[in-house]
Amino acid sequence: MRIRLDIAYDGSQFRGWARQPGLRTVQGELENALARIIGGDPRLVVAGRTDAGVHASGQVAHLDLDPDQVARLPRRRRDNDEADAIAALAGRVRGVLGAYADVTVSRTSRAPAGFDARFSAVWRRYSYRLADATTAYDPLDRKRTTSVRSILDVEAMDAAASRLIGLHDFAAYCKAREEATTIRTLLEYDWRRDDTGVLIANVRADAFCHSMVRALVGACVAVGEGRIGIDDVVAIREARMRIPETKVLAARGLVLAEVGYPADGLLAARAEQTRNRRDAEDPAS
Repeated sequence: MRIRLDIAYDGSQFRGWARQPGLRTVQGELENALARIIGGDPRLVVAGRTDAGVHASGQVAHLDLDPDQVARLPRRRRDNDEADAIAALAGRVRGVLGAYADVTVSRTSRAPAGFDARFSAVWRRYSYRLADATTAYDPLDRKRTTSVRSILDVEAMDAAASRLIGLHDFAAYCKAREEATTIRTLLEYDWRRDDTGVLIANVRADAFCHSMVRALVGACVAVGEGRIGIDDVVAIREARMRIPETKVLAARGLVLAEVGYPADGLLAARAEQTRNRRDAEDPAS
């Protein structure tokens, strides 16, 4: 049986998503909690691995259960059906994690046929919160907002962001990984200020390579500060080389907000298509 888990976390005290020996990670915390409830050696497959310090409000993972683990699913009453037991798993995980945990499972449900949290996804959406010299400091938001000392031109940043949309090689905006493709389709990228003056980036793509969102943010900050021009972000992308004027911004402002999937009947085909493409483009994956 395959279970879908909808997950949120404050990444401040995690060394990223992926389980690592001797380090506190989101995957490690959740799999340890699941093991206490259903036994065995639970292994989560996630829609998008986040780096150390990155947060999530809309992360998605799946978990495959063997018959013994299905039998151990928490049931409120003896006559609870399987669907109720699956739904109750989220509450039991939250109970194990504790009342004020920095990671939670908001929902558990039986995955539709063909669902794969990673390979069935058609896009991922991130947001980035950034305060400049005009933004009032809010200590309640300090763990999820990056600050710069300059005054940023949000209109110029938004114009630069729009230039980057489309199917391109984003090697200049990714941390290199041997034999891995850096070709991505950037579906949305825009900037605005919210009512408090915080700058908010909305970034959506079919997938992201390592540090891509934070590098794209850094390029637009350079535009907002006037250190590079609006069209320079395209020239950097086409040159496929990073330049000193653009920086990869801190993880603290980044949130995985949403993962998009096709209709249930298309899930298996999408997973197969993505897996075949990744195998062809990225033999190391």
